[in-house]
Amino acid sequence: MRLMEATARLTASDALRPRRLLRKSPIQFSSADPEGLWGDVLGFRRLGGRFRASRRLVSILAWTFIAIPIQALLLVLPGRANVAFGQVYFRVLCWLIGLKVRVVGEASRQAPVLFVSNHSSWLDVLALGTTLDACFVAKSEVGQWPLIRTVARLGRTLFVSRTRTATKGEAGVIRERMGQGDSVILFPEGTTSDGGRVLPFRSAFLSVADHARQVQPVSVVFDRLGGLPACRRDRPLFAWYGDTDIFTHFWRLARHPGGRATIVLHDPVDPADYPDRKALAAACSEVIARACATMRQNRPVVPLRAPLPRIPA
Repeated sequence: MRLMEATARLTASDALRPRRLLRKSPIQFSSADPEGLWGDVLGFRRLGGRFRASRRLVSILAWTFIAIPIQALLLVLPGRANVAFGQVYFRVLCWLIGLKVRVVGEASRQAPVLFVSNHSSWLDVLALGTTLDACFVAKSEVGQWPLIRTVARLGRTLFVSRTRTATKGEAGVIRERMGQGDSVILFPEGTTSDGGRVLPFRSAFLSVADHARQVQPVSVVFDRLGGLPACRRDRPLFAWYGDTDIFTHFWRLARHPGGRATIVLHDPVDPADYPDRKALAAACSEVIARACATMRQNRPVVPLRAPLPRIPA
């Protein structure tokens, strides 16, 4: 009996002891910094992700070099063939990068229209370029980037400095373009966000609304990654902000399976219904932020109507 009790105590004590490590040598970790600027590009990744990103990069460059002379020729010819080809160019880019675009609502056809949208990434340009018949307003720094500046100019992009002192003078260039009948896509936040919120709108950008027949708020959210709902962890893959250069951001995104952008075209409003540009900016910001919050929660979304200003009794 005592022998059986001793054996049981010995077995129990052995069970509590940690097992001997089967690995004879300690684990060797890489000295590469995964959080470094180029760590995600040059770090140790599976071959499939790097092959996918390389294939997409080469395909996009090849398509761009083919499209540049075609668009340059169409800009010289009369008509609006250059506008139609611009949308084709963006559609092919989205297909090459694996980005699907879902549109909720309808775009206003009463040109010129001032489309007002939130902004979180350069991917917004691709998604909106496939959907809207309009030209973009970009910051002046884009006009200095190699290759991208050529594509932007062929796409009839308007460059502004986005400084408070120069906004009034550059508004005349936007008004002139709208006076020619062209619609304009504007990002009133003035910069890109982290994708988790909508930054306050700068009302100075909406000073050109007096030359638009209608103002249409637009919400853009990247809500799918690899066919699954995108969560908070996935938003930095789509959002391009801070000091990250565009190539690093593209490579990081291109390694992953395709994503999806959902664009909500809200009900257009008449800018004359608002007493000033601040009230118009606040109304557009409210409906855009509400729709973006709904989509980030993976809930069904519908176009909203911007609230009209309250008339004091």
